[in-house]
Amino acid sequence: MRIEHRGKRPLVDPSAWVAPTAVLSGAVTIGPHSRVLHGAVLTAEGGPVVLGEHCIVMETAVVRGTKRHPVKIGNHVLIGPRAYLSGCSVEDCAFIATGAAIFNGAVIGARAEVRVNATVHVNSHLAADATVPIGWIAVGRPARLFPPSAHEELWPIQKALDFPGTVFGLDRPRAGGTIMPELTRRYAKALLAHREDKVIEDE
Repeated sequence: MRIEHRGKRPLVDPSAWVAPTAVLSGAVTIGPHSRVLHGAVLTAEGGPVVLGEHCIVMETAVVRGTKRHPVKIGNHVLIGPRAYLSGCSVEDCAFIATGAAIFNGAVIGARAEVRVNATVHVNSHLAADATVPIGWIAVGRPARLFPPSAHEELWPIQKALDFPGTVFGLDRPRAGGTIMPELTRRYAKALLAHREDKVIEDE
């Protein structure tokens, strides 16, 4: 399904193929010979999503561009099933495995691998040819790798990368406080723009 969002329509190269049950919303560009499989969602939420040549986006993956962090995917990149990419840059020949998560401001270097259920945190830069092992977390610039059990060690680095400020534009709350009321109000206001979306019929 192709959707016009905020007056912008997806652009798909004639040599590419997008499954009829995939969703392309807004300023999404699909490059030559790329494939977007069933249930995948590529959505430009205020910022574009650009897919290069010969990219594969597998079933139910989500790729989301934002105003502050557009998405740019290089050539010959594979994005696995259930992967989640938001506001990041992925360079040529990278491999993003099943269930991987890559967050706003992150950069994945050429030929790097983010393996099954691994995470690259906000504003983290993964070097070319690097590998994030299954379930591990990459944090920092340059990224350091941590197992999920190493929360106490990685938290100071992760905290400094400022997830709430990067993703939501909000200061981290003090102990006992919450940003959730303001966060949900802002999100609700921004997402209301989808009320004006138009499904593009086959042309």
